[in-house]
Amino acid sequence: MTVSSFDHPFLAGFLGDAETAELFSAKADLDAMLAFEAALASAQAAAGVIPADAAAAIEKAVAGFRADTSALREATARDGVVVPELVRQLRAAAGEHGKHVHFGATSQDVIDTSLALRLNKAFALFAERLGTIDAALAGLDKRFGQLEVMAHTRMQAAIAVPASRKIASWREPLARCGERLPDIRRDVAILHFGGAAGTLDRLGDKADAVSQALATKLGLGAPKRPRHSERDGIAAYASWLSLVTGSLGKTGQDIALMAQNEVGEIRLASGGGSSAMPHKVNPVGAEALVALARFNATLVAGMHQALVHENERSGAAWTLEWLILPQMTVAAGAGLRIAAGLLAAISFSGSSG
Repeated sequence: MTVSSFDHPFLAGFLGDAETAELFSAKADLDAMLAFEAALASAQAAAGVIPADAAAAIEKAVAGFRADTSALREATARDGVVVPELVRQLRAAAGEHGKHVHFGATSQDVIDTSLALRLNKAFALFAERLGTIDAALAGLDKRFGQLEVMAHTRMQAAIAVPASRKIASWREPLARCGERLPDIRRDVAILHFGGAAGTLDRLGDKADAVSQALATKLGLGAPKRPRHSERDGIAAYASWLSLVTGSLGKTGQDIALMAQNEVGEIRLASGGGSSAMPHKVNPVGAEALVALARFNATLVAGMHQALVHENERSGAAWTLEWLILPQMTVAAGAGLRIAAGLLAAISFSGSSG
């Protein structure tokens, strides 16, 4: 047992997902925050807010920037956020133009936009994996759909049904998750830029122009006003993650039950070994899907707690998101990874497939 199974040296091989977890690495976070600062300077120069040579100097400083991570750690312990120290270091790197770094922005702008940039990559990854799983389920249906399997209601044998009926109950909820994804993405992959209290007061009548240009440069949506304390989009994303892992968990639960020796309706081409009983082929992947489903179902309640921001910004609710959302995202990535492998390794009994 460990603090986090997702980045543990050996448990991550079971429950982790390197591609998704990389989006939450310190490097990915810093790269996204620096991308915000460079794009902000460029957008402000285009609008005449800061000099063009200042923007060029800031972009050059970002390109060659090497953070003092020890200083970032110490400052975050004091400030609760990394941005003040990061901006201090970046200003030093920009030399005489350093005073223009981060002009009119606040820490939440940088941190939330960094998250949006990284989740935008997660959405693309999730869409691809959902497509892979859909294709695998379509293949199972084509190969085994006409076989009869026993339906069970309330854990008791009911009547024989085509395997296609079982497969549809795995496939269609995930298809609906895929259909929901574009709406979720539009609400999450957005620019967060409001300054001290969400009014961009330091930019005056240039605020809208800078916001639009900044969003375009970063490839994010531009809401009519910043959503520092409006977290419904993030909560909906967390709920979507739980729907994905929950749907995968239902599949995993069915496969584990159907692969039981006394049932024998599904064969596993490979599985987990036992230290005491070498003859066993344990449904490890199926069990992992169930565990990840229950994990995200537990955490989604915490993300709904994080909806409650006091006034224009909450340190507590915001920090709660940092504790929960990365784990939920990696759990969903792991579930999709595991499901793809599991579905490629099963066959329904009684077929020539």
